[in-house]
Amino acid sequence: MRNQVFIISSLLLLLSCQQDSNTMSSLYELPKKLKEVSGITYSPEAKLLWVIQDRGNANAIYGLNESGKIESNITIQNATNIDWEDITKDSNGDLYIGDFGNNENARKDLCIYKVSKDSLQKSAINASYKISFEYPEQMNFPPKSKDLLYDVEAFFEYKNNFYLFTKNRSSGFDGTTFLYKVPNNAGFHQAKLLGEFKTGGSYKNNAITSATISPDGSKVVLLCHGKVWLFQDFSGDNFLSGKASELQLNHFSQKEAICFKDNSTLLIADEKDKKTGGFVYETTLERLKTQP
Repeated sequence: MRNQVFIISSLLLLLSCQQDSNTMSSLYELPKKLKEVSGITYSPEAKLLWVIQDRGNANAIYGLNESGKIESNITIQNATNIDWEDITKDSNGDLYIGDFGNNENARKDLCIYKVSKDSLQKSAINASYKISFEYPEQMNFPPKSKDLLYDVEAFFEYKNNFYLFTKNRSSGFDGTTFLYKVPNNAGFHQAKLLGEFKTGGSYKNNAITSATISPDGSKVVLLCHGKVWLFQDFSGDNFLSGKASELQLNHFSQKEAICFKDNSTLLIADEKDKKTGGFVYETTLERLKTQP
């Protein structure tokens, strides 16, 4: 019996270690019901990690405590989860859900929902308002396969505007991501194209799946499955104009969500895929920068 306990304990320890890398540490395994996490954002006052899941899942947000347990499960009654791909917050702590997943580039109902900080104590609420938008550069729905440039899984709110980073699904992938700006006001808007950046490489390794900005506004990070792109020293709000650094995570999984915990600490979540993923990880920019 002792040998069996030892073997089981050893296997559990090995499995836990496999979730880590020399650049990231796993904080906890996500609850079983959260297999398709697509966005996270951290509320330091409540010490909760707010989580959403993408299409096919409930129109709900979940608040996880520091042990990874669900403390809040909130249904958004007047919103439909067509394809929720990211969640962010503003400087006041209000939350925003990005319903702009657009794999086929055929949607004409792209939107963002505001969830008031003051309503987060309830189990069922209404979104405060809805921001709808379109990309003026997109002419066809869907466009040809070489022009599938209008999926989005990454955004954040900053100084009363949203900044969206497109996920390139085009044939002949070259890693191009567009940066669009949408005002944080209820109603319908034309997204404004601010800039673009080419990650290069393959879709598997270079498609953008989430984005975050540091609390002090000096750093922007874009997430891929095995690395992040760090942007600093940018001009105005064209964040892609800044100095770009490619930082390896030395860990490959279906990473779909990232947020800053503070000005140097990052939290990352990946989707559950058979025997891999389904964890929340922590790392720091300093730790990432020391890797070759």
